[in-house]
Amino acid sequence: MNKCLSAIIMATLTGATTQAQTLQVAPRLVVNITIDQLRNDYIEHYSPLYSPNGFKKLLSKGCVYEAANYPFESVDRASAIATIVTGTTPTYHNIISTRWLDRKTLRPVFCVDDAKYKTSPQRLSTSTISDELKVSSNGGSIVYGIASQRDAAVLSAGHAADGAFWIDEKTGSWTTSNYYGSKAQKWIQAYRNTTSKPSKEQAEQNNAVCDAAIACLNHHAMGKDAQTDYLSITLSAKGTQNEKWRTDFESLYRGLDHTLASLIEQIEKSVGNQQVLFVLTSTGYTDDPKVDYAKYRIPTGTFYINRTANLLNMYLGAIYGQSRYVETCFSNQIYLNRKFIEDKLLSFEDILSRSKDFLAQIAGIRKVSESPYNPAVSGDLIIEVAPGWQLLNEDNQDNYIARASFVPFPIILYGMGIKPQRVTTPVSVDRIAPTIAKSIQIRAPNACKVSPLQ
Repeated sequence: MNKCLSAIIMATLTGATTQAQTLQVAPRLVVNITIDQLRNDYIEHYSPLYSPNGFKKLLSKGCVYEAANYPFESVDRASAIATIVTGTTPTYHNIISTRWLDRKTLRPVFCVDDAKYKTSPQRLSTSTISDELKVSSNGGSIVYGIASQRDAAVLSAGHAADGAFWIDEKTGSWTTSNYYGSKAQKWIQAYRNTTSKPSKEQAEQNNAVCDAAIACLNHHAMGKDAQTDYLSITLSAKGTQNEKWRTDFESLYRGLDHTLASLIEQIEKSVGNQQVLFVLTSTGYTDDPKVDYAKYRIPTGTFYINRTANLLNMYLGAIYGQSRYVETCFSNQIYLNRKFIEDKLLSFEDILSRSKDFLAQIAGIRKVSESPYNPAVSGDLIIEVAPGWQLLNEDNQDNYIARASFVPFPIILYGMGIKPQRVTTPVSVDRIAPTIAKSIQIRAPNACKVSPLQ
């Protein structure tokens, strides 16, 4: 009987040991890097200029998803970063753009403006991956976001972050918001006193972001214990569009490679290369240069959205009686006067339908759709102009040329628990947040409905 008992005990202990050995250990640090306007074709084109430790290291030793995309249209920097960290679309996180029109005031607002703190993530309406990390660690995890732009730093850091730092557009110095408390303000003030102002040249701003990130990492001892910490970094691959654009992009991508190599080397040295997970992706769009299509006999034209809004109001007035049915327009959106329509007991759906039918007949319009977003941050009708056409608002001089060309960009995972491989199957960027959540063994953000990357 004693021999049987001993055998059972030994088997139990052996099983427990085996189970312990297979338990996944979370990385001590997650570094989430977003590069604004990064694209695959430029990464590949300038690869002969790279060192072994930047892009080449990520591409050869990381898991590379070559065909990433965003699950919504009209992507810009703010909406892209919000989607990366929340794992959902603007329909839920409410960051539809860097700027939008406030429905109550009919004035443009910036996505991280805040009446109380001047700057905060309060307009971001869902939790982020770093928020969920804070919740799961009972506030113990350290979370910071660093970028040259205010919106990128604040949105990538999330609501519960210890701090977000960016370069002030007016002063050129590093700054933060009192939303994050005195600790963040004291550190950035001390850091500002020991560094010079970066120039507005993009490569130098990327280097400045890298230096600030490393200083923040070291000062706050991020990744130094078993509690997972989170560092969000936003760089930029936005080049200048002029006659020297090839030279500018060559210098920019070579500089980005140097910045990434320095960042990876210093973080791995500080935390340990088997204790950190790097995630890198792009905002998935580019600022295209203005082109004179007419010069080359390519179909083009100008669509005046302010004039179209006035025409629509006249059309609805002819049907329902003269009044103000259209409040305003902003970007490619038309805002109907919802309160007036409701007060007059008119059918909003009927007016929407008539409006779409009328607008679809106007030259230069390819598609008219109802907005899928919260009416508080969005118009009621979204106009898609024909390819090659310029959309112009004469009231505020906003303009852009419609171009539906695909921008190829990657998602790269590198570091702890990642095996080198190439994946050509298209994947959506909203799967980054649940992938990080799986790696650090926490819940995905509260509006995330997609599965992790495999």
